[in-house]
Amino acid sequence: MSSPLPSRANHRRSLNSYAQVGVETGVLNASPERLITLLFDGATNAIRQAQEHLASGNISARGQAISKAINIVQNGLRTGLNMDTGGELAINLADLYDYVVRQLLEANLQADGTKLDLALTLLSNIADAWHTSVDPGYSSPAHR
Repeated sequence: MSSPLPSRANHRRSLNSYAQVGVETGVLNASPERLITLLFDGATNAIRQAQEHLASGNISARGQAISKAINIVQNGLRTGLNMDTGGELAINLADLYDYVVRQLLEANLQADGTKLDLALTLLSNIADAWHTSVDPGYSSPAHR
């Protein structure tokens, strides 16, 4: 007779599916300001994962986490800048995002934790400023 409880693997899959639905629902209902906040969270979380994978020697997972962070920075945060009306701030942020991407690429190529640390620090500082000035009601999962 089988157990009425789901197996550990099925339970984990169910939890992951539930979490994904929650994330998607949050994105669909989010304001433009909150979407930027979620991008910052996604990028910083991916860098933290890359740090863990670097420490454990999991090269493939490290590369995937870094690729995810790069994608979020390039195709989310950077492309979300309004270069027409953002003026000097938008130009400076674009340059900073490009620098973060270079640090992430070099961190992956050189297995360099200090470059991951720098990328995380830079993005975290920008995210903190964003939360304070634009999206103050948000509590990042990292700070809960």
